[in-house]
Amino acid sequence: MWALQGARLASGDLVDIVVEGELIHDTAAGSAAAVSDRIDCAGKLVLPAFIDSHVHLDKALIRDDLREHDGTLAGAIGAIHERKRRYSVEDVRSRARAVIEESVRLGTTRLRSHVDVDTIGGLTPLEGVMAAAADCSDIAEVRTVAFPQEGLLRDPGALDLMEAALEMGADVVGGMPHWEPNEAAQREHVRLCFELAQRFDRDVDMHVDETDDGNVRTLEMVADEALRLNFTGRVCAGHVCSLAAADHEYAERVIDKCLRAGISIAANPVTNLVLQGRGDRGLVRRGMTRVAELRAAGVNVLFGQDCVKDGFYPFGRGSMLEVALISAHAAHLTSKDDLAYALEAVTKAPAISWRLEDYGLRRGARADLQLLPVPSWEEALRLQPPPEKVWFGGRLVAENSVSSVVHRARPTP
Repeated sequence: MWALQGARLASGDLVDIVVEGELIHDTAAGSAAAVSDRIDCAGKLVLPAFIDSHVHLDKALIRDDLREHDGTLAGAIGAIHERKRRYSVEDVRSRARAVIEESVRLGTTRLRSHVDVDTIGGLTPLEGVMAAAADCSDIAEVRTVAFPQEGLLRDPGALDLMEAALEMGADVVGGMPHWEPNEAAQREHVRLCFELAQRFDRDVDMHVDETDDGNVRTLEMVADEALRLNFTGRVCAGHVCSLAAADHEYAERVIDKCLRAGISIAANPVTNLVLQGRGDRGLVRRGMTRVAELRAAGVNVLFGQDCVKDGFYPFGRGSMLEVALISAHAAHLTSKDDLAYALEAVTKAPAISWRLEDYGLRRGARADLQLLPVPSWEEALRLQPPPEKVWFGGRLVAENSVSSVVHRARPTP
């Protein structure tokens, strides 16, 4: 048994956090007094470890190997094809492992990775990411989403590969219905994904309407199917960029359906800010879904890293603190309540989407923790410090130290 003494919570409260084995035993002021193995936090901030619920580990760190393209979603997908054909299990494994390790160092101990399952790469990307997840099982929990990046109907053979991926152990059924050529194919794509989810008893996490075109509306198809099948609380829809360009009547209707179906929305502002609006002139669309309206309606909204130095996004380092900061800019989150919402979007909201029962800073939760060298969440967001220490299941898995000095020519007054 060990304890964090004098830890500052995001609420501002000072508490002791006592850990026994893999779990939090107590979170009350003074509870560390009877524990001999103590870390004096001196009022520094303790948060639950972050959750990155939307990332692509199979594509990570391939940017330098790709030809230049026009910066659009379609351009990036096309540029990746050649590199994907050359994937090997060890190639994917090495790159995925590097991003998992860096994510852990920066405070994230749970990741949900979409992994391409298509006739270009076959099951190689999934094998590589699952191998990296096994390599890193002592420092992080990585779940995989079987993701038909190239479509199901427009990529004959992908459906069989999806079945094989789920039989291999992929944790979640992915999808990308808006990539199909017409509305009928989009509806069939959605139907097939939910059929797989029911057959294999998996949750659903789809890429939905990642486009500027407000007339692309597969989100409603997903919501209708979830409601029809009573698949409540088991669906996540990522990106949903077109919702921002759609008319308000549709937006209000589909947001209500998402709420009734318990659908989580994974916004990925860091990537969509650079992908979307490429064809606009003058007022350039920002690629953000309707975070304010979704929030007001009570829909569960989370923020994801999405991409790390791949064909879609040349940046990214597995820092959910950085993701929260950029997302706060994009979603106009500036008040104290807004900033608390940004924290929830990288902690509590993805935990809800995963249907986790062992997450948070409470008795009985898994001791996935991080200690940051700041007195508040607002200062963490502003200053972007790496965590001093990160724990996974009660075990120390990462440490960071930063030393900086300003050398003055003369003493300050």
